[in-house]
Amino acid sequence: MTPRRTVLAAAVAAAVGTPAALAATADAASGTAAPAPAGGTRPYRPRPGDAAASTIEYRGWATAADWRGGTAEGVSVADGKRPGVAIASPAGTVDYADPHTGTTASWEYARWLSPVHTAATPASELIASWNAATPAGTFIRVEMLGSYSDGTDTPWYTLGVWASGDADIRRTSVDGQEDGKSTVWTDTVAIDDTDSALRLASYRLRLTLYRAPGSGATPTVWRLGAMTSDVPARFEVPQTAPGVAAGVELDVPSYSQNIHIGQYPEYDNGGEAWCSPTSSQMIIEYWGRRPSAEDVAWVNPDFADPQVCHAARFTYDYQYEGCGNWPFNAAYAATYRDMRGVVTRIASLTDAERLIKAGIPLITSQSFYEAELDGAGYGTSGHLMTVIGFTEDGDVIANDPASDSNAEVRRVYPRRQFENIWLRTQRYREDGTVASGTGGVCYLYFPAALSAAQRRALASVGVR
Repeated sequence: MTPRRTVLAAAVAAAVGTPAALAATADAASGTAAPAPAGGTRPYRPRPGDAAASTIEYRGWATAADWRGGTAEGVSVADGKRPGVAIASPAGTVDYADPHTGTTASWEYARWLSPVHTAATPASELIASWNAATPAGTFIRVEMLGSYSDGTDTPWYTLGVWASGDADIRRTSVDGQEDGKSTVWTDTVAIDDTDSALRLASYRLRLTLYRAPGSGATPTVWRLGAMTSDVPARFEVPQTAPGVAAGVELDVPSYSQNIHIGQYPEYDNGGEAWCSPTSSQMIIEYWGRRPSAEDVAWVNPDFADPQVCHAARFTYDYQYEGCGNWPFNAAYAATYRDMRGVVTRIASLTDAERLIKAGIPLITSQSFYEAELDGAGYGTSGHLMTVIGFTEDGDVIANDPASDSNAEVRRVYPRRQFENIWLRTQRYREDGTVASGTGGVCYLYFPAALSAAQRRALASVGVR
Protein backbone atom coordinates (compact mmCIF):
# COMPACT_ATOMS: atom_id res chain seq x y z
CA MET A 1 0.00 0.00 0.00
CA THR A 2 1.43 3.42 -0.94
CA PRO A 3 1.71 5.56 2.20
CA ARG A 4 -0.75 8.44 2.29
CA ARG A 5 1.85 11.00 3.38
CA THR A 6 4.04 10.22 0.38
CA VAL A 7 1.35 10.22 -2.25
CA LEU A 8 -0.51 13.28 -1.00
CA ALA A 9 1.90 15.86 -2.35
CA ALA A 10 1.12 14.72 -5.89
CA ALA A 11 -2.55 14.12 -5.13
CA VAL A 12 -3.10 17.58 -3.70
CA ALA A 13 -1.29 19.24 -6.57
CA ALA A 14 -3.43 17.37 -9.08
CA ALA A 15 -6.74 17.88 -7.31
CA VAL A 16 -6.68 21.37 -5.77
CA GLY A 17 -9.97 23.12 -6.46
CA THR A 18 -12.20 20.14 -7.04
CA PRO A 19 -12.26 18.90 -3.40
CA ALA A 20 -12.69 22.47 -2.20
CA ALA A 21 -15.76 22.72 -4.38
CA LEU A 22 -17.09 19.61 -2.68
CA ALA A 23 -16.55 21.20 0.73
CA ALA A 24 -18.13 24.46 -0.40
CA THR A 25 -21.19 22.61 -1.67
CA ALA A 26 -21.89 20.95 1.65
CA ASP A 27 -20.97 24.10 3.60
CA ALA A 28 -23.63 26.00 1.69
CA ALA A 29 -26.15 24.25 3.88
CA SER A 30 -24.44 25.43 7.08
CA GLY A 31 -23.25 28.87 6.06
CA THR A 32 -19.65 27.85 6.81
CA ALA A 33 -16.97 28.94 4.37
CA ALA A 34 -14.62 26.20 3.22
CA PRO A 35 -10.87 26.76 3.68
CA ALA A 36 -8.86 27.71 0.65
CA PRO A 37 -7.14 24.67 -0.89
CA ALA A 38 -3.40 24.29 -0.58
CA GLY A 39 -0.83 21.63 -1.21
CA GLY A 40 2.46 20.50 0.29
CA THR A 41 4.06 17.65 2.12
CA ARG A 42 4.01 16.91 5.80
CA PRO A 43 6.28 14.31 7.40
CA TYR A 44 5.07 12.73 10.61
CA ARG A 45 7.16 14.54 13.25
CA PRO A 46 5.68 14.47 16.77
CA ARG A 47 7.30 16.70 19.36
CA PRO A 48 10.74 15.42 20.45
CA GLY A 49 11.29 14.64 24.10
CA ASP A 50 7.71 13.80 25.03
CA ALA A 51 7.18 11.30 27.82
CA ALA A 52 6.90 7.65 26.89
CA ALA A 53 3.47 7.39 28.54
CA SER A 54 0.57 6.88 26.15
CA THR A 55 -1.19 9.98 24.89
CA ILE A 56 -3.79 7.97 22.97
CA GLU A 57 -7.49 8.52 23.56
CA TYR A 58 -10.47 7.17 21.63
CA ARG A 59 -13.84 8.87 22.25
CA GLY A 60 -16.90 7.30 20.68
CA TRP A 61 -20.59 8.13 20.57
CA ALA A 62 -22.63 4.94 20.27
CA THR A 63 -25.31 4.73 22.98
CA ALA A 64 -28.76 6.29 23.02
CA ALA A 65 -27.56 8.60 25.81
CA ASP A 66 -24.56 9.60 23.68
CA TRP A 67 -26.76 10.52 20.75
CA ARG A 68 -29.22 12.43 22.92
CA GLY A 69 -26.32 14.38 24.37
CA GLY A 70 -25.60 15.96 20.99
CA THR A 71 -27.41 18.68 19.05
CA ALA A 72 -29.97 17.39 16.56
CA GLU A 73 -31.10 19.23 13.45
CA GLY A 74 -33.69 17.10 11.71
CA VAL A 75 -32.46 13.79 13.10
CA SER A 76 -34.00 11.40 15.60
CA VAL A 77 -32.42 8.81 17.86
CA ALA A 78 -33.22 5.23 16.90
CA ASP A 79 -33.37 3.15 20.09
CA GLY A 80 -33.02 -0.60 20.38
CA LYS A 81 -30.09 -2.97 20.39
CA ARG A 82 -28.13 -0.72 18.07
CA PRO A 83 -28.93 2.94 18.87
CA GLY A 84 -28.16 5.49 16.21
CA VAL A 85 -29.26 8.66 14.48
CA ALA A 86 -31.40 8.84 11.35
CA ILE A 87 -33.24 11.49 9.37
CA ALA A 88 -36.58 12.36 10.95
CA SER A 89 -37.50 15.62 9.22
CA PRO A 90 -34.99 17.14 6.78
CA ALA A 91 -33.47 20.45 7.78
CA GLY A 92 -33.31 21.52 4.16
CA THR A 93 -32.06 20.70 0.67
CA VAL A 94 -28.58 21.17 -0.74
CA ASP A 95 -26.89 20.49 -4.07
CA TYR A 96 -23.94 18.12 -4.03
CA ALA A 97 -21.48 18.18 -6.93
CA ASP A 98 -19.73 14.81 -7.00
CA PRO A 99 -16.13 15.53 -8.03
CA HIS A 100 -15.63 11.97 -9.27
CA THR A 101 -18.71 11.60 -11.47
CA GLY A 102 -19.14 15.21 -12.56
CA THR A 103 -22.83 15.12 -11.65
CA THR A 104 -24.73 17.53 -9.44
CA ALA A 105 -27.93 16.54 -7.64
CA SER A 106 -30.17 17.89 -4.88
CA TRP A 107 -30.33 16.06 -1.55
CA GLU A 108 -32.34 16.49 1.59
CA TYR A 109 -30.15 16.68 4.67
CA ALA A 110 -30.25 16.55 8.46
CA ARG A 111 -27.46 16.94 11.02
CA TRP A 112 -26.14 15.77 14.35
CA LEU A 113 -23.44 17.67 16.26
CA SER A 114 -21.48 16.13 19.10
CA PRO A 115 -20.76 17.96 22.33
CA VAL A 116 -17.33 19.54 22.59
CA HIS A 117 -14.85 16.89 23.74
CA THR A 118 -11.63 17.98 25.44
CA ALA A 119 -8.77 15.67 24.48
CA ALA A 120 -7.23 13.84 27.42
CA THR A 121 -3.84 14.98 26.08
CA PRO A 122 -3.59 17.95 23.68
CA ALA A 123 -3.16 16.18 20.37
CA SER A 124 -0.95 16.38 17.31
CA GLU A 125 -3.26 14.10 15.32
CA LEU A 126 -6.93 13.11 15.11
CA ILE A 127 -8.42 10.23 13.14
CA ALA A 128 -12.20 9.80 13.05
CA SER A 129 -14.11 6.61 12.25
CA TRP A 130 -17.79 5.72 11.95
CA ASN A 131 -20.26 2.85 11.49
CA ALA A 132 -23.34 3.43 9.38
CA ALA A 133 -25.93 1.99 7.02
CA THR A 134 -26.55 3.94 3.82
CA PRO A 135 -29.41 2.43 1.81
CA ALA A 136 -29.74 3.27 -1.88
CA GLY A 137 -30.23 6.98 -2.38
CA THR A 138 -28.41 8.04 0.82
CA PHE A 139 -24.93 8.97 2.05
CA ILE A 140 -23.22 10.76 4.94
CA ARG A 141 -20.55 13.36 5.55
CA VAL A 142 -18.30 13.47 8.63
CA GLU A 143 -16.66 16.72 9.74
CA MET A 144 -14.58 18.02 12.63
CA LEU A 145 -14.25 21.46 14.21
CA GLY A 146 -11.24 21.68 16.52
CA SER A 147 -9.99 24.21 19.03
CA TYR A 148 -6.27 24.76 19.32
CA SER A 149 -4.30 25.20 22.52
CA ASP A 150 -3.81 28.88 21.57
CA GLY A 151 -7.57 29.47 21.76
CA THR A 152 -8.25 29.63 18.01
CA ASP A 153 -10.35 27.20 15.98
CA THR A 154 -9.79 25.05 12.93
CA PRO A 155 -12.11 25.34 9.96
CA TRP A 156 -14.81 22.70 9.62
CA TYR A 157 -12.73 19.91 8.15
CA THR A 158 -14.35 17.17 6.07
CA LEU A 159 -13.06 13.75 7.15
CA GLY A 160 -15.08 11.68 4.73
CA VAL A 161 -18.01 11.68 2.31
CA TRP A 162 -19.13 8.10 2.53
CA ALA A 163 -21.64 5.53 1.31
CA SER A 164 -21.40 1.77 1.56
CA GLY A 165 -22.27 1.47 -2.13
CA ASP A 166 -21.09 3.34 -5.20
CA ALA A 167 -24.25 3.78 -7.26
CA ASP A 168 -25.27 7.22 -5.93
CA ILE A 169 -22.03 8.99 -4.99
CA ARG A 170 -18.37 8.07 -4.95
CA ARG A 171 -17.02 7.76 -1.41
CA THR A 172 -14.18 10.20 -1.00
CA SER A 173 -11.72 11.92 1.24
CA VAL A 174 -11.12 15.62 0.60
CA ASP A 175 -7.68 16.99 -0.14
CA GLY A 176 -6.63 20.63 0.02
CA GLN A 177 -7.86 21.37 3.54
CA GLU A 178 -5.54 23.41 5.77
CA ASP A 179 -5.41 26.63 7.74
CA GLY A 180 -1.69 27.22 8.26
CA LYS A 181 -1.74 25.35 11.58
CA SER A 182 -3.07 21.94 10.63
CA THR A 183 -3.77 19.90 7.51
CA VAL A 184 -6.09 17.03 6.62
CA TRP A 185 -4.07 14.18 5.10
CA THR A 186 -6.68 11.84 3.61
CA ASP A 187 -8.13 10.57 6.92
CA THR A 188 -5.89 12.29 9.49
CA VAL A 189 -6.01 15.82 10.90
CA ALA A 190 -2.41 16.71 11.77
CA ILE A 191 -0.72 19.67 13.40
CA ASP A 192 1.73 21.12 10.88
CA ASP A 193 4.58 22.05 13.21
CA THR A 194 4.83 19.49 15.97
CA ASP A 195 8.06 21.06 17.22
CA SER A 196 5.90 23.95 18.42
CA ALA A 197 3.67 23.89 21.50
CA LEU A 198 0.51 24.16 19.40
CA ARG A 199 -1.85 21.21 19.77
CA LEU A 200 -5.50 20.31 19.24
CA ALA A 201 -7.09 20.86 22.65
CA SER A 202 -10.70 19.91 21.93
CA TYR A 203 -13.01 19.06 19.07
CA ARG A 204 -16.55 18.27 18.07
CA LEU A 205 -17.75 16.03 15.25
CA ARG A 206 -20.62 16.76 12.89
CA LEU A 207 -22.65 14.26 10.90
CA THR A 208 -24.66 15.30 7.87
CA LEU A 209 -27.11 12.68 6.63
CA TYR A 210 -28.34 12.95 3.02
CA ARG A 211 -31.16 11.34 1.07
CA ALA A 212 -32.83 11.76 -2.30
CA PRO A 213 -35.65 14.31 -1.94
CA GLY A 214 -38.98 12.77 -1.03
CA SER A 215 -37.60 9.24 -0.88
CA GLY A 216 -38.27 8.57 2.80
CA ALA A 217 -34.99 6.61 2.97
CA THR A 218 -32.40 7.46 5.57
CA PRO A 219 -28.85 6.66 6.52
CA THR A 220 -28.43 5.43 10.09
CA VAL A 221 -25.21 6.06 11.98
CA TRP A 222 -24.57 3.74 14.94
CA ARG A 223 -21.11 4.83 16.00
CA LEU A 224 -19.05 7.97 15.52
CA GLY A 225 -15.74 8.57 17.22
CA ALA A 226 -12.22 9.89 17.01
CA MET A 227 -8.78 8.93 18.21
CA THR A 228 -6.52 11.74 19.36
CA SER A 229 -2.86 11.32 20.24
CA ASP A 230 0.44 13.08 20.64
CA VAL A 231 2.77 10.13 20.16
CA PRO A 232 6.38 11.17 20.84
CA ALA A 233 8.94 11.32 18.09
CA ARG A 234 10.85 8.06 18.24
CA PHE A 235 12.94 5.74 16.14
CA GLU A 236 12.89 3.14 18.92
CA VAL A 237 10.13 2.13 21.35
CA PRO A 238 10.47 0.44 24.75
CA GLN A 239 10.74 -3.33 24.56
CA THR A 240 8.02 -5.42 26.18
CA ALA A 241 8.24 -8.96 27.54
CA PRO A 242 5.90 -11.77 26.44
CA GLY A 243 2.63 -11.50 28.30
CA VAL A 244 -0.85 -12.95 28.70
CA ALA A 245 -1.22 -14.10 25.07
CA ALA A 246 1.98 -16.13 24.85
CA GLY A 247 1.02 -19.36 23.10
CA VAL A 248 -2.39 -18.06 21.95
CA GLU A 249 -3.27 -18.20 18.24
CA LEU A 250 -6.67 -17.26 16.82
CA ASP A 251 -8.18 -19.16 13.89
CA VAL A 252 -8.29 -16.33 11.35
CA PRO A 253 -8.76 -17.09 7.63
CA SER A 254 -5.71 -16.55 5.42
CA TYR A 255 -6.00 -14.48 2.24
CA SER A 256 -3.24 -13.31 -0.08
CA GLN A 257 -3.38 -9.93 -1.76
CA ASN A 258 -0.75 -10.97 -4.32
CA ILE A 259 -2.96 -13.49 -6.08
CA HIS A 260 -5.06 -10.50 -7.14
CA ILE A 261 -2.28 -8.62 -8.94
CA GLY A 262 -3.68 -6.95 -12.06
CA GLN A 263 -7.32 -7.40 -11.08
CA TYR A 264 -9.69 -4.43 -11.24
CA PRO A 265 -7.44 -1.51 -12.19
CA GLU A 266 -10.36 0.78 -11.35
CA TYR A 267 -9.86 -0.21 -7.70
CA ASP A 268 -6.06 0.19 -7.75
CA ASN A 269 -5.10 -3.01 -9.51
CA GLY A 270 -4.91 -5.64 -6.78
CA GLY A 271 -1.59 -6.82 -5.38
CA GLU A 272 0.23 -4.57 -2.92
CA ALA A 273 -2.51 -1.95 -3.13
CA TRP A 274 -5.01 -4.34 -1.51
CA CYS A 275 -3.34 -5.07 1.83
CA SER A 276 -5.98 -3.14 3.78
CA PRO A 277 -9.15 -4.69 2.32
CA THR A 278 -7.54 -8.14 2.31
CA SER A 279 -6.71 -7.80 6.00
CA SER A 280 -10.19 -6.44 6.69
CA GLN A 281 -11.81 -9.39 4.97
CA MET A 282 -9.79 -11.85 7.04
CA ILE A 283 -11.02 -10.35 10.31
CA ILE A 284 -14.62 -9.96 9.13
CA GLU A 285 -14.70 -13.67 8.31
CA TYR A 286 -13.04 -14.58 11.60
CA TRP A 287 -16.20 -13.19 13.21
CA GLY A 288 -18.40 -15.35 10.97
CA ARG A 289 -19.52 -12.73 8.47
CA ARG A 290 -18.92 -12.60 4.73
CA PRO A 291 -20.60 -11.23 1.58
CA SER A 292 -23.33 -13.33 0.03
CA ALA A 293 -23.12 -14.98 -3.37
CA GLU A 294 -25.37 -12.20 -4.65
CA ASP A 295 -23.03 -9.56 -3.23
CA VAL A 296 -20.03 -10.92 -5.14
CA ALA A 297 -21.87 -11.84 -8.34
CA TRP A 298 -20.23 -8.85 -10.06
CA VAL A 299 -16.74 -10.37 -9.62
CA ASN A 300 -15.14 -12.20 -12.54
CA PRO A 301 -15.78 -15.91 -11.78
CA ASP A 302 -12.21 -16.72 -12.85
CA PHE A 303 -10.85 -14.81 -9.85
CA ALA A 304 -10.16 -16.62 -6.58
CA ASP A 305 -11.50 -15.24 -3.28
CA PRO A 306 -14.08 -12.89 -4.80
CA GLN A 307 -14.83 -11.50 -1.34
CA VAL A 308 -11.39 -9.82 -1.39
CA CYS A 309 -12.26 -8.10 -4.67
CA HIS A 310 -15.55 -7.07 -3.07
CA ALA A 311 -13.75 -5.58 -0.06
CA ALA A 312 -11.42 -3.64 -2.35
CA ARG A 313 -14.29 -2.14 -4.32
CA PHE A 314 -16.23 -1.08 -1.25
CA THR A 315 -13.29 0.41 0.66
CA TYR A 316 -11.99 2.33 -2.36
CA ASP A 317 -11.47 6.06 -1.82
CA TYR A 318 -11.92 7.87 -5.14
CA GLN A 319 -9.80 10.85 -4.08
CA TYR A 320 -6.97 8.85 -2.51
CA GLU A 321 -7.26 6.46 -5.46
CA GLY A 322 -6.70 3.46 -3.27
CA CYS A 323 -8.19 1.09 -0.73
CA GLY A 324 -6.05 2.20 2.23
CA ASN A 325 -8.29 4.88 3.75
CA TRP A 326 -8.32 3.75 7.39
CA PRO A 327 -11.87 4.87 8.39
CA PHE A 328 -13.32 3.58 5.11
CA ASN A 329 -12.07 0.10 6.00
CA ALA A 330 -13.59 0.27 9.49
CA ALA A 331 -16.87 1.51 8.02
CA TYR A 332 -16.86 -1.35 5.51
CA ALA A 333 -16.43 -3.90 8.31
CA ALA A 334 -19.41 -2.41 10.12
CA THR A 335 -21.70 -2.96 7.12
CA TYR A 336 -21.81 -6.63 8.11
CA ARG A 337 -24.39 -7.95 10.55
CA ASP A 338 -23.94 -6.48 14.03
CA MET A 339 -20.31 -5.58 13.39
CA ARG A 340 -18.41 -2.57 14.75
CA GLY A 341 -15.22 -1.02 13.39
CA VAL A 342 -12.86 1.47 15.03
CA VAL A 343 -9.58 3.10 14.00
CA THR A 344 -7.28 3.88 16.91
CA ARG A 345 -3.70 3.52 18.08
CA ILE A 346 -2.24 0.92 20.42
CA ALA A 347 0.48 1.88 22.91
CA SER A 348 2.35 -1.44 23.16
CA LEU A 349 2.35 -5.12 22.30
CA THR A 350 1.20 -5.71 25.89
CA ASP A 351 -2.08 -4.02 24.93
CA ALA A 352 -2.27 -6.12 21.76
CA GLU A 353 -1.79 -9.27 23.85
CA ARG A 354 -4.81 -8.41 26.00
CA LEU A 355 -6.91 -8.25 22.85
CA ILE A 356 -5.56 -11.53 21.46
CA LYS A 357 -6.05 -13.28 24.81
CA ALA A 358 -9.70 -12.19 24.70
CA GLY A 359 -10.12 -13.49 21.14
CA ILE A 360 -9.94 -10.15 19.33
CA PRO A 361 -7.46 -10.00 16.40
CA LEU A 362 -6.24 -6.63 15.17
CA ILE A 363 -5.01 -5.07 11.93
CA THR A 364 -1.75 -3.12 12.17
CA SER A 365 -0.19 -0.48 9.92
CA GLN A 366 3.61 -0.36 9.54
CA SER A 367 6.51 0.38 7.18
CA PHE A 368 10.03 -1.07 7.02
CA TYR A 369 12.82 -2.14 4.73
CA GLU A 370 13.44 -5.82 4.20
CA ALA A 371 16.30 -6.32 6.66
CA GLU A 372 14.24 -4.81 9.50
CA LEU A 373 11.72 -7.67 9.66
CA ASP A 374 13.13 -11.19 9.49
CA GLY A 375 10.90 -13.55 7.56
CA ALA A 376 9.01 -10.91 5.58
CA GLY A 377 11.09 -11.15 2.43
CA TYR A 378 10.10 -7.66 1.29
CA GLY A 379 10.22 -4.02 2.30
CA THR A 380 7.33 -1.56 2.25
CA SER A 381 6.64 2.13 2.66
CA GLY A 382 3.21 1.30 4.07
CA HIS A 383 1.45 -1.99 4.72
CA LEU A 384 -1.46 -3.53 6.68
CA MET A 385 -1.42 -7.02 8.17
CA THR A 386 -3.33 -8.88 10.86
CA VAL A 387 -2.00 -9.91 14.27
CA ILE A 388 -3.62 -13.24 15.13
CA GLY A 389 -1.52 -14.50 18.03
CA PHE A 390 1.81 -14.94 19.80
CA THR A 391 4.18 -17.87 20.10
CA GLU A 392 5.17 -19.29 23.48
CA ASP A 393 8.27 -17.07 23.28
CA GLY A 394 6.14 -14.00 22.59
CA ASP A 395 6.91 -13.59 18.89
CA VAL A 396 4.12 -12.20 16.72
CA ILE A 397 1.98 -14.52 14.61
CA ALA A 398 0.62 -12.51 11.70
CA ASN A 399 -1.57 -13.22 8.72
CA ASP A 400 0.44 -11.15 6.26
CA PRO A 401 -1.44 -10.68 2.98
CA ALA A 402 1.82 -9.77 1.19
CA SER A 403 2.28 -13.44 0.32
CA ASP A 404 2.21 -15.34 -2.93
CA SER A 405 -0.54 -17.74 -1.90
CA ASN A 406 -3.11 -18.17 0.85
CA ALA A 407 -1.06 -21.05 2.25
CA GLU A 408 1.91 -18.73 2.81
CA VAL A 409 0.01 -15.95 4.61
CA ARG A 410 0.69 -17.12 8.16
CA ARG A 411 4.03 -15.75 9.34
CA VAL A 412 5.95 -15.56 12.62
CA TYR A 413 7.82 -12.30 13.13
CA PRO A 414 10.35 -11.53 15.88
CA ARG A 415 8.61 -9.68 18.69
CA ARG A 416 11.17 -6.92 19.09
CA GLN A 417 11.37 -6.17 15.38
CA PHE A 418 7.60 -6.15 14.88
CA GLU A 419 6.97 -4.02 17.95
CA ASN A 420 9.44 -1.39 16.84
CA ILE A 421 8.39 -1.07 13.22
CA TRP A 422 4.72 -0.77 14.19
CA LEU A 423 4.97 1.65 17.12
CA ARG A 424 7.74 4.02 15.98
CA THR A 425 6.89 7.36 14.41
CA GLN A 426 10.17 7.82 12.56
CA ARG A 427 12.36 5.38 10.68
CA TYR A 428 15.44 5.24 8.52
CA ARG A 429 15.08 4.04 4.99
CA GLU A 430 17.66 1.63 3.65
CA ASP A 431 19.54 4.57 2.06
CA GLY A 432 19.74 6.37 5.42
CA THR A 433 17.11 9.02 4.77
CA VAL A 434 14.33 9.56 7.31
CA ALA A 435 10.70 8.59 6.77
CA SER A 436 7.63 8.35 8.98
CA GLY A 437 5.98 5.53 10.92
CA THR A 438 2.37 5.21 12.02
CA GLY A 439 2.92 5.19 15.78
CA GLY A 440 0.73 2.14 16.39
CA VAL A 441 -2.28 2.74 14.13
CA CYS A 442 -4.64 -0.23 14.04
CA TYR A 443 -8.16 -1.32 13.12
CA LEU A 444 -10.32 -3.10 15.68
CA TYR A 445 -13.38 -5.01 14.40
CA PHE A 446 -15.77 -6.77 16.76
CA PRO A 447 -19.41 -7.86 16.95
CA ALA A 448 -22.09 -6.36 19.19
CA ALA A 449 -22.33 -9.51 21.31
CA LEU A 450 -19.12 -9.73 23.32
CA SER A 451 -18.05 -11.63 26.39
CA ALA A 452 -17.19 -9.75 29.56
CA ALA A 453 -13.51 -10.52 28.95
CA GLN A 454 -13.71 -9.08 25.44
CA ARG A 455 -15.39 -5.92 26.70
CA ARG A 456 -12.65 -5.52 29.31
CA ALA A 457 -9.93 -6.03 26.69
CA LEU A 458 -11.42 -3.36 24.43
CA ALA A 459 -11.89 -1.01 27.38
CA SER A 460 -8.21 -1.47 28.24
CA VAL A 461 -7.33 0.20 24.93
CA GLY A 462 -10.03 2.87 25.34
CA VAL A 463 -12.78 1.37 23.16
CA ARG A 464 -16.23 0.97 24.71
